[in-house]
Amino acid sequence: MSSYYRNFRNSVPWLILALEVVFIVVFYFLFSDDGTAISFVSYPDFQDVNHMVIFGFGFFLTFLKRYGFSSTGFNFLIIVLGVQWSALMELLSGFFIELPEEDGLTKITKATVSVTPVVISAGAVLGKTNPVQLILMTVVEITFFHISKWINSIILQVPGSSNMVHVHLFGAYFGLAVSFFFSEPPPRSEKNASTSKSDLFSMLGTLFLWVFWPSFNSILSVGENWKVAYNTYIALAVSAVTAFTLSAMTTKDGKFRMAHIHSAVLAGGVTLGCTDRRIQYPWIAMILGLLASVINILGSYCLQGCFNPTLKIHDSAGVHFTFGFPAVLGALAQVILMALERETYLPSLGHFILFYINSLCVTISVAVITGLISGFILNLKLFKTAPVSKYFEDQFYWEFPHLAVGF
Repeated sequence: MSSYYRNFRNSVPWLILALEVVFIVVFYFLFSDDGTAISFVSYPDFQDVNHMVIFGFGFFLTFLKRYGFSSTGFNFLIIVLGVQWSALMELLSGFFIELPEEDGLTKITKATVSVTPVVISAGAVLGKTNPVQLILMTVVEITFFHISKWINSIILQVPGSSNMVHVHLFGAYFGLAVSFFFSEPPPRSEKNASTSKSDLFSMLGTLFLWVFWPSFNSILSVGENWKVAYNTYIALAVSAVTAFTLSAMTTKDGKFRMAHIHSAVLAGGVTLGCTDRRIQYPWIAMILGLLASVINILGSYCLQGCFNPTLKIHDSAGVHFTFGFPAVLGALAQVILMALERETYLPSLGHFILFYINSLCVTISVAVITGLISGFILNLKLFKTAPVSKYFEDQFYWEFPHLAVGF
């Protein structure tokens, strides 16, 4: 135990410092903003997304009773490091893709959106990774997320900022692939559980995400932000109602289950991330919000009972049914809506749909393959994976002055 703690204490500060020095040097030489670029992102919109990522996801992952410090603290650490690395990757995109001149606020907004897959992936391995592994996973995932965007933009001609489906798909399946290489916790582990207090804080994160999700979906839209935000809100509202309904219907005593409400109320926002620009009528958004919530709750039973035990995957925060399934639903809905567009010529429509489906396959394939490679590397002895007995444990990484902790 003492050797592990010494390794953690000696490696984390130097790794963070080295990354920050690299970021400062690169920003000094490569980044400039002469004020001539026109921003299409307002500061209040950026603040909405920033609040969602930091407050929303930070509290969303605090449901484990002994992992609250790490859930919020490590989430904040990977965001502030990841935003800087993502901004650098956005700059490198300019060497491969012809991009319009952007101001600093637009750049940092795109970087914040691109960090979201890492936060989602971190939920799949919540409580099982140490800070060194999380930092390395952040750098690797953001790099390959941008590579998948380059492939979609350059080869398949699908704009990376056209929808958010790639964010949710990449984050969910990269995290699941990484989780495959981490040991499963003991069944009915005392620490792998929640309390009423931790569930309350986690629900607070859900409410933050729910409130700011319309801004998240519409932040990169040009010209139709109001329609995107409106459709997303409608879908979220229907998802919330459906979540309460199904929760009462699927429990034995007819009571609401916090685990259902915690994730299913967000399903409509995830699904609308890739279809909202093509939705012309609010009833379509409402149907998608209802279906997303149904898939979320029923999918949680299916995954926990069949899929996860068979593949030996432990999904700590349920990112598969919270983000993966609703994103797949949104992708399928996008294809159907494309096929129903009358103003598009049929030959070009068929090609566009084919390229769009290929882009989704590329995103999932890159996420799974790079996630498996990353999971294998992170479990090498060099990175000192925490023993199973110390999973979901704050005291392993944080100081508790009122407790006597021996390492």
